[in-house]
Amino acid sequence: MPCTAKVERLMHETIHLSSLPNPLRWDFAAADFTVDDGAIRMTAAPRTDLFVDPRGTVDMTNSARLLFDPDEVFMLSAHARGDLVATYDAAVLMLYVDDRHWVKLCLELSPQGQPMIVSVVTNGVSDDCNSVVLDSASAYLRVAGLGTAFALHYSLDGTTWHFVRYCALQHSAGLRAGFSVQAPTGNGCTVSFSDIRYSPRLLGDLRSGE
Repeated sequence: MPCTAKVERLMHETIHLSSLPNPLRWDFAAADFTVDDGAIRMTAAPRTDLFVDPRGTVDMTNSARLLFDPDEVFMLSAHARGDLVATYDAAVLMLYVDDRHWVKLCLELSPQGQPMIVSVVTNGVSDDCNSVVLDSASAYLRVAGLGTAFALHYSLDGTTWHFVRYCALQHSAGLRAGFSVQAPTGNGCTVSFSDIRYSPRLLGDLRSGE
């Protein structure tokens, strides 16, 4: 993927949001990006993804990732909305250590053209799981750091949370959290993250999400 002047400029930017404890920095810059009133809007470049196929047929690590340093115990949520056009276009909440150790919670377009909640856990190779089909490409996503493990939830109203996944990373030193956008099969998509919330507290109940 050619590196444009705008992408190069973004790579040197530091973004401060009042809702987050530490600044956001690009691990891999988006094709386009804006911040307005605490909301993030990101555009994926064509053919970008973060996925390591267990059969070795796909190894892509070029999705846009905007990350910050969280506390050891924390909860990060945002309302995600996507202009999802091609298969696997997605708005993503990300937990990232390196290209072989990471977690994605996605609002993603399925091969059937339906928005759905998808999670991917990668410890060397990726473990991919589809969870639930949604009526529209809009949902609250939340990732929770539990010290040695992580919990993923989604919500339609930002109040009632639904369990998606409970997982661990084999290596979690240097973990960063944040936002990502991907367009593995298409020409790019634009997503937004609003109502971004962060709390350095322990999730009370894993299954109910309370």
